[in-house]
Amino acid sequence: MRLSILIPAYHEERTIAEVLRRVASVDTLAHGFAKEIIVCDDGSTDGTAAEVERIAADLGGIRLVRHPQNRGKGAAIRTALEHATGDYVLIQDADLEYEVTDYPAMLEAVRAGAEVVYGSRFLLRRRPTGMALPNLAANRILTLAANVLYGHRITDEATCFKVLRTELIRSLGLTCERFEFCPEVTAKLGLRKVKIVEVPIEYRARDASAGKKVRWTDGFEALWVLVRHRVGSR
Repeated sequence: MRLSILIPAYHEERTIAEVLRRVASVDTLAHGFAKEIIVCDDGSTDGTAAEVERIAADLGGIRLVRHPQNRGKGAAIRTALEHATGDYVLIQDADLEYEVTDYPAMLEAVRAGAEVVYGSRFLLRRRPTGMALPNLAANRILTLAANVLYGHRITDEATCFKVLRTELIRSLGLTCERFEFCPEVTAKLGLRKVKIVEVPIEYRARDASAGKKVRWTDGFEALWVLVRHRVGSR
């Protein structure tokens, strides 16, 4: 099988090179997956794209696609998805909050038959390292809403780490532009009664001074997306 690792990036020149080195170092073949890495630079005006090109020249297996202007994380993921050739896609952030050492557990869940795997930040500890209280509360509320509205049994609706069968995610008809990518995917999987398998992952939150872009207030938009898709399906 083949795995497409999709990385949306916006103003991540400080971390993208290390992220790519770590992703490239993961031996996915040991778990039955050849891999490709697709980075979508979402209109960065810093050195993000240059860093990707530099690492790609050294490591190979990395493809860069670009937005001329910033459109948002969801749009960047959708653009990267257009170029994916894998049987499955894995969503990876361009910062260092998530550990690539958790790839094997997610891939083994796929090999065991899962169509969709979420890496849960809350299965190892109740409060992930460095997560601010407002963000923790927003995550709890969104997860509860996803479970109540769609019958999911998950612990982390807003996790970045997601592995999905490529054909399935393409069939969802995603329209997300920003951080509503997660709730849109979760809602549309719920409407189709697709089971989400979770595995525990490590997580170390960064703050705004380190470049974190999502805010706890984005949780209101995410909650509205979950509600809107549920109401719109009736």
